[in-house]
Amino acid sequence: MNNLLLHPLARPLLFGLSLMPFLWLFLQAATDGLGANPQEALIRSTGDWALRFMCITLAVTPLRVMAGWSAVARWRRMLGLFAFFYASVHLLSYAVFDMGLDAAEMVQDIIKRPFILVGTLTFLLLLPLAATSLNRAVRWLGARRWQRLHRLVYGAALTMLLHFFWMRAGKSDFAEVAAYAALVAFLLGWRAWRALRQPA
Repeated sequence: MNNLLLHPLARPLLFGLSLMPFLWLFLQAATDGLGANPQEALIRSTGDWALRFMCITLAVTPLRVMAGWSAVARWRRMLGLFAFFYASVHLLSYAVFDMGLDAAEMVQDIIKRPFILVGTLTFLLLLPLAATSLNRAVRWLGARRWQRLHRLVYGAALTMLLHFFWMRAGKSDFAEVAAYAALVAFLLGWRAWRALRQPA
């Protein structure tokens, strides 16, 4: 597996696969294939993909440690940036289609609806992570401060999951929420268990 991950074509292939959901949504939107409420479908789908890429990103370290796939670590940054990309498209779709880019109305909506507030908080947590994803940011901040900053990803995963739960709660749709909650609990719980096992 490590040899496959180190193949020269692995990076463009992973990039293309990660971009495919966006291209598919764009094609469906252009051909009226998103159903009776295309705006809602686009907002919901991009949010779902942001959560999926968040889970995939968090799964990199367990895969590296438990499966011995050391080369998978080189893809963590790209996968994390795709989580931010889909979260950005999700937020932009909400701002354009639901709010008509009316900033005052968006502020009122954030105050009025807790799940919108939590979604906004999630984006604000992801923003500094994306902004400091380049190697020069590591050199500028220093490795230790950079690592501390990037622990915000754990908080972002939890707030993203809460946003997803509140959104689905209005439709009494909890099966998918439970699956993601179990996955996030495992990925974060594994990290906590591993940290506790390490000597002080």
